[in-house]
This record gives sequence, C-alpha cells and structure tokens, in this order.
Amino acid sequence: MSNLLTSRQAEELHKSLIAYLSSCGYTDASQAVRDAVNLPDTTLDPATTKKYEGLLEKKWTSVVRLQKKIMDLEARAAHLQTELDSATPSSLAARRNHDPKTWLPRAPARHTLQSHRQPITSLAFHPLFSSLASGSEDCTIKIWDYELGELERTLKSHTKPVLDVDYGGPRGATLLATCSSDLTIKLWDPSDEYKNIRTLPGHDHSVSSIRFIPSGAAGAPTSGNLLASASRDRTIRIWDVTTGYCLRTLRGHTDWVRSLSPSPDGRYLASTASDQTARVWDLSLPDSAALKQTLATAHTHVIETCAIAPAPTYPHLAALAGQKKPPPTSSSAEYVATGGRDKLIKLSTTTGLVFKTLVGHDNWIRALAFHPGGQYLLSASDDKTIRCWDLAQEGKCVRVIEAAGHFLSCLRWGPSVYKDSAIAAGAQDGGAGVNGEEAKETIRCLVAVGSVDLGVRVFSA
Repeated sequence: MSNLLTSRQAEELHKSLIAYLSSCGYTDASQAVRDAVNLPDTTLDPATTKKYEGLLEKKWTSVVRLQKKIMDLEARAAHLQTELDSATPSSLAARRNHDPKTWLPRAPARHTLQSHRQPITSLAFHPLFSSLASGSEDCTIKIWDYELGELERTLKSHTKPVLDVDYGGPRGATLLATCSSDLTIKLWDPSDEYKNIRTLPGHDHSVSSIRFIPSGAAGAPTSGNLLASASRDRTIRIWDVTTGYCLRTLRGHTDWVRSLSPSPDGRYLASTASDQTARVWDLSLPDSAALKQTLATAHTHVIETCAIAPAPTYPHLAALAGQKKPPPTSSSAEYVATGGRDKLIKLSTTTGLVFKTLVGHDNWIRALAFHPGGQYLLSASDDKTIRCWDLAQEGKCVRVIEAAGHFLSCLRWGPSVYKDSAIAAGAQDGGAGVNGEEAKETIRCLVAVGSVDLGVRVFSA
C-alpha cells in the first residue's frame, strides 16, 4: 500500500480504519490496528475519531457508484461505436441537420412515462395536440403530455385488458377509440375531458385492434366517421362512430384477427391473423366482393402486425421488388409490410408477391411503422429493440435501439402536421387544396414505444 499511497493518504486511511472499527464496537481490532501502524493517542483523539468514523463507508459507496457509472458509460460508448460503424452518409447528414425526412430515433428516450401497473399494449398520438394515449393490461387508458413527460389523466371503464387505442373521427371532432378483452369498443371525447360518450358492443370475443379509416384521398388525409375493428371472433367490423351502428362485417380469416392498417385514402384495409395470412380488403366494394387479396406471405407463425406503405416509399419498394417504374403516388395500397412470431418482416405487393424478407430480430415482431419520409421502416420486437431498416439500401438494418428492459409491445410514429389549414381542408376533401395547391406536410420527428416493463418511451429530435 505504501507504493500506491503517499504518507498523508496512508495516515488518512489508517485513521479511517481505526475510527470505523471503533464506531462498530470492535475495540480490540481498533487498538490492534493503532498499535500496528504506531499511531499515538494524541494524533487520534476522540474528536478526531468522530470526524473520521463515517469516512470509510462514504468512500466505499462512492466507489461502487462510480463503478456503475463507468460501466454505464462504457456500454453507451460501445452502443455509439456500433451506430458509428453502421452509419451511412445519409444517416450522418440526418443527425447533423435533423432533416425530418431522414430522422431516426436514437437512445436514450426523451421521456420514460410510468404509471401503468400492468404491461402496455398500445399507443396513439393525438393528431393535433401533444397528447399520447396508452392502453394497458391494467384495464386503464392513460393520457400523457409527451412534450412535458407528464400524466394528464387516467380513463377507467373497461373491465378487462385494453388491447388497442386510436385517435381519429370526423374532422374537427377528434375522438379516442379503445378496445378490450371485455368484447367492447369505447369512444371518448377529448374536448369534453375525455368523457366516455359511446360503447360499441357486437364482437363475440376479444377486440384486438381498432383503426379509424381516413376519409381524404390525397394531400392531407384525415379520419372520418368510420372505425374498423378486428377480433378474436375472426371478423372485422366497420362502425359509424357518429351513430354507433355496425355498418358491415367482413369475414375471411379463419383464426384470430390480430391487426389492421388502413390505406392513406381510406379505400383499402390490410389485416393479419393467427391463420398466418394477411388480407387486403377493398372497402368501396360490397361485403361479398371486398376481399381484394389473400397474401400467403410465407410467414410460418402468427402474423402480429402489418402496415400499408405510404406513397413516399414507392420508389424504394419498387426498386426492391424489381419493378422498372414505381406505381403512381395517386395509387394506394401497392405494398404492405407484415411482421410475425417467426421473427421475420416480409415486404409484399398487394397482389401477393413477397419480394423482401428482413432478418435481424431475435424474437416476435410486435409493431411496424413506415417513416413518413419513405426511406425507412421501423419495427419493434420482443427482443427489446427498435430496428430501423433502410429501404434505399435493400432493406439494410442501419440502427438498433435498445429501447426497454423487457418486451416491446407497440410502436407509433407521430402523425404529420398539414399546413395551410385551408389548403389542407381542401386536400382532405378531394386531393388538391384551394387554388389547386397541395397541403404541405410537416413530418414530426416523434416516435413512441410501449413495453411489458410498464414504461412508455418517447423519442424525439
């Protein structure tokens, strides 16, 4: 020890040892150390002993704390080095400039929101305000202010786990829809302190997914008064939220329908199920002819999630599919992504051609979201990670985000904002806005994931 410590440091350590042993009642040991180091009583009187008696414990806990901090920093450095090794010129430029079209989330999360007492099952962003709804197996829905990272309110009405949530509804009258294992769908009015305004019964088993169906055709699509729901009773139902009536029931899946994804113009609806198929429905046709295509997407297990690709992805997906020319942007539901319990993500045309399989996750795929800019696809998995796939680089995984301490159950990208509002209104009603102008889309750099660890994490630029 004399080789490592100066004489002053050694004396301080000896005093601390003797004082610690004395304070613990080890008088003989304290005296033995005092004799061994030849420390006179005048040097370590009772007042000095009192001063030194807690010093050794403080130093010990400080060392442990610093060791943990060092380990955390080393892990962070290793994570950043991994990102740097897989960085591309476009991703580096995106980080420098925060270009919304190429922005991707990165750890750590801006906020970790905790209040639920059971695993999170679903998330939804309010289309205009800084509100985020989360559903949970604790039978509640919580409304958060994701900019402040604060809980605003808790909604209680469901009697069993809440399985999905979604914002939408008639323009100017946004609603929150929730569905549950209690066989019901509930509608809440955010403008009236989230009053439960309607309950929609009708399904014969757990309602596993709900999505508002957009009413606009191009430009700035918004939701209308139609809501689609998927259930373990193997059906998909279309509801009018203004009356509460079930308008139609779509049948075709032979097992539990797990997820829904409407096209941006609201004409098509994709669904996935435990029967290992995805299906695309044309909602403009009568029930008997609504099933446009059954996609046997080569998944070998339950398909948990799907996402219809928006028009900005067409140039990249067309190249991946070997098509010489991308489809026109006016066309909707050209491509669909599916993810399942076989740990795979499949990219398919809606005519049934699987043209790319994305491999990388080590557990079930729970959620998918296309980047509004069109270049990336994000996925969340039970392997606790978010993965970002670059569609311009043949689907290469360009970022892995260790997002939570347990399974990830859901992922949502914040909805884009459209301006000018008058132009947007025109675009929502028919495509081009007033004076033939198109509504300008502002992409939000905003992603949220929910986890079995009871936390909601918000990532933003």
